[in-house]
Amino acid sequence: MELRQLEHFVTVAEERHFTRAAELLRISQSGLSASIRSLEQELGTSLFIRSTRRVELTAAGQALLADSVRTLASAAAARDAVAAVRGLVRGRLTIGAEPCLGSVDLPAELAAFRTANPGVEVRLRYSGSEELVDEVAGGRADVALVVDTGHTPAGVHLRPLSTQQMLVLCHPEHPFAAERSIPLEALRGEPLVGFQDGWGAQALSRRAFAAAGFDYRAAMEVNDVHPLLDLVGYNLGVAVVPESFARKRPDALRAVRLQDAPVWTVAVAVAEQPSPAASAFLAQLDPVALAPATASS
Repeated sequence: MELRQLEHFVTVAEERHFTRAAELLRISQSGLSASIRSLEQELGTSLFIRSTRRVELTAAGQALLADSVRTLASAAAARDAVAAVRGLVRGRLTIGAEPCLGSVDLPAELAAFRTANPGVEVRLRYSGSEELVDEVAGGRADVALVVDTGHTPAGVHLRPLSTQQMLVLCHPEHPFAAERSIPLEALRGEPLVGFQDGWGAQALSRRAFAAAGFDYRAAMEVNDVHPLLDLVGYNLGVAVVPESFARKRPDALRAVRLQDAPVWTVAVAVAEQPSPAASAFLAQLDPVALAPATASS
């Protein structure tokens, strides 16, 4: 069993598609298929259930996947450590981020990092904070920019960057718009516009509502800030969001202070022993921790 075969296997498992995996790996589809067949023959079992549109992992494939990810991560860390001794930062930096965190200009940070570290391949994926923290824990991401929701698996360290208060965002004609502040209890039974499960605002709101004795139930769920603002703008519900979201449309929507509001803390999730590339990115982000929260797109 070779590392190259494990890389092929993991890429197919993640993409659930041989053609896309071959394109990412920059090899022919026939070469990729031959590599997987060779691995299956060596292990004496099928790793994938193949169909015309996509592939799925068999039980054996699922068992192999986690160990393969850890093995590849360990091999990459060993190569990076040798490069670091030579004064080089090389390898791959896989970054996850929840969109619109309100304190980090991630495209600018990635551009600066790539300029300073041309030997590092950078990969980026957006998702909800809790899923991204799990990816760092599982070795599928090196660094994640997330909202601290209290979900911190073993092996993951959160480094805070900035904090801001959460508030209620509503249409100018909504009754809340005439108030300077409202209690959390006022949201009981109110139609809510929110994010999908595991996103920062959703997780923090759910926890705050539970502490107040009622359930958080969003009538409309989105996975991006701008659709949320659109829905609130049509008076289809109110949203519990950080202050930076309200600054995106100050003339169209009303921000109302929320009593006993959750605190929105942006943090960097990283493994307890980060790779040289991850350490270089963290060092670059250090000044961000001193900067005030800003409204980013």
